[in-house]
Amino acid sequence: MKQLLNENAPSRVSIGGTVIIKKNQMVKTDLKSKAQVCCALVLFLLLSMLPVTSMAGETGIKAPAGMAALPLKLPKPMFVGTPQNIKGVKQLEKPLGKPRPPMFAPKGVKNLALGKKISGSDEEPIMGELKMITDGDREAADGSYVELGPFTQQITIDLEAEYDIYAMVFWHYHKQARVYFDVIVQVSNDPEFKKSTTIYNNDHDNSAEQGVGKDNHYVETSEGRLLDAKGVRGRYVRLYSGGNNASDLNHYIEVEVYGK
Repeated sequence: MKQLLNENAPSRVSIGGTVIIKKNQMVKTDLKSKAQVCCALVLFLLLSMLPVTSMAGETGIKAPAGMAALPLKLPKPMFVGTPQNIKGVKQLEKPLGKPRPPMFAPKGVKNLALGKKISGSDEEPIMGELKMITDGDREAADGSYVELGPFTQQITIDLEAEYDIYAMVFWHYHKQARVYFDVIVQVSNDPEFKKSTTIYNNDHDNSAEQGVGKDNHYVETSEGRLLDAKGVRGRYVRLYSGGNNASDLNHYIEVEVYGK
């Protein structure tokens, strides 16, 4: 009688003299499954809130002697997957479909552009201020990017001294999948850039009048465009662009220059 009055008592079924306990086992199994799902959800949410960092250790790639992976801190991705709305762009680089491998540089390099002065062809941007391009904010949120006028525009960063430059990474606008045209990156010791070294050029028809380039067009992502500067020495860094596949306007979120 006591067992019948106890609502939590397990149900028992006798089959061939074997007693099978049903109810409690089902309840325990159900609770265990729910707990596992909750734990997985909490872990996913916590990981999604952490900043993304490019680390060689995560890929298993060993750094050469005297070298280290660039200390890149990547912003939060704003879209996932291969964009479908970009058509008619020639020489468009195919997405890797996986995280970019690390780039190695001599140990001790740092972001020389952080907080440095910027000038440009559009000194009064449509949105934002030029100083935002080296303020350390890589996110794609409203208020984090600078919008420059249409057609060909350039910005120039004064590093304030000559350095050996090993890498550059920059973000135009990664809130949406876009392709920016006539992307050119130059390094010089001359503020007028009468003599310069071109690090990157995807201006295939010389629209910016800096020479015909052979580099690929690419889709903007939260990883930014990472360039190997191969230790070129210089004080000034200049970047060109000539609109994008969505409009004739130009945008910059952040530019980082790594050297020492």
